[in-house]
Amino acid sequence: MDDELEAMKPVAASAEMERWNIEDLESYIARMRAEIARVEAIIESKGSVNKAAEALFGNSK
Repeated sequence: MDDELEAMKPVAASAEMERWNIEDLESYIARMRAEIARVEAIIESKGSVNKAAEALFGNSK
């Protein structure tokens, strides 16, 4: 997963974001927001599966 995050950084990015130009920073934010939305969708999907399992098998807590 770290490789995926590294791939999202601007092409000529250094480890110091302070040195990135505004366009690269904005692009990075946009990619991170898209990644957050993707992860939230996965969480939502897993929550639905958990609810269905609880309905079928009962709550084991």
